[in-house]
Formats: sequence, C-alpha cells, structure tokens
Amino acid sequence: IAVVSAIAVFQFSAAQPTIKGDGAMRVVLAQLNTARELAISQRRNMRLQFAGLNGLQIVRQDVPSGTTVVGSVVFESGAQYFPPPGLPDTPDGFGRTQPVDFGAATSVMFSSDGTCINQSGNPVNGTIYIGLPGQPLSSRAITVLGATGRIRGYRWTGSTWRRV
Repeated sequence: IAVVSAIAVFQFSAAQPTIKGDGAMRVVLAQLNTARELAISQRRNMRLQFAGLNGLQIVRQDVPSGTTVVGSVVFESGAQYFPPPGLPDTPDGFGRTQPVDFGAATSVMFSSDGTCINQSGNPVNGTIYIGLPGQPLSSRAITVLGATGRIRGYRWTGSTWRRV
C-alpha cells in the first residue's frame, strides 16, 4: 500500500502543472466564447480587457455612449499571461512577441457579427499565452481568427502545440 501511495503522490505532483494550465485555459476560452456570444445576442461590441498578469474583463460598449463591465475573472493557481520562453508559435502563426499578441491593436473586441476587431473596426487575429512561470508543460495558447471569431485552444506537449 505504501509503494502504491508513493507512486500515486508522485504522479499527482507531476500532473499538477498540466492541470493548472488546463484550468486557466478553460477560463480564458469560456470568457472569449461568452464575449462573442454576448456581442452577437446583444448587438453590441464586447471589448476584452487583459488586466495585469492574470485578469480578464468583458466590457460592453453601450449605445449611444458609455461602457458596462459584464464579466470579470482572475486566474487561480498562479497561472498568468506570458509568452513561454523558447517555445515556437502556434500552428495558426498569429504571433508570439508578447503574452497577449494581437499585433498593433490597442483595443480588441468582438463585434455584433461575431468577428474579432481592433479599435478601428478591422478584423484582427491574435494569440493569448498563459501558464505557470518555470513550468513549460503548463503552457497554453488560445488563438482568435479575426474574420470569423473562431477561437482555438492549444496545449504544449513538450515538443509541439497540440490543439485541444
């Protein structure tokens, strides 16, 4: 029993970074999907605000003016935005120069038709990198295709990005 317990404890501790990375990725995927669905159903732009190292807000652009925060989350377990050092870009190839990489866009939002746009209303592709610092197997990436609003999640396997 002691040997089996020791093996189980070792396996669980080795799996923790993967579990924590998956949890943070699920939070971001859920928020992005929620923002897109709200933009379509409410016919309002939903801006994404990446706050600090580990926060994400959905802000509705009200008509004729003003904004309303409709959702806000903070990652748990030490996960944060960061580009994993030494890892390649995702298969989508949208960039990896910064933790939240939407090119030159200063504002990112979903429009009422579901596309992901920048501050000028032009479609913008991007990648959001998350994980635990110093834990490469916790690295996750979420890509957004601007023209369609398609959202994909990727998990780093140790040798390649694998689509989730």
